[in-house]
Amino acid sequence: MENHKKQPEGLQLELLPEVAQGEYANFALITHSSSEFIVDFARMLPGVPKAQVRSRIILVPEHAKRLLGALQENIMRYEQTFGVIELPNMPGGNAPFEMDAHGEA
Repeated sequence: MENHKKQPEGLQLELLPEVAQGEYANFALITHSSSEFIVDFARMLPGVPKAQVRSRIILVPEHAKRLLGALQENIMRYEQTFGVIELPNMPGGNAPFEMDAHGEA
């Protein structure tokens, strides 16, 4: 299957078959230090007491902010096409996306 996503000119990405399938995550924990943001993507399953981290992404602060902007822009485009994404009221606020209680990695 070909990937037709818009890419900046001159940028070439290699998408290996084992990565192309992706990882399903329904929980993320975000922590940070003065020099990096760490995002652990995890999978929580019914009846399993622990969420299993499937991927850890480490970003410098500038790239974390760029990612935030890219996500905001893509969500705006998605909602213009498909309608507003409704968030259910969840105890604890932002769960399943949480910030470490100490805010430091």
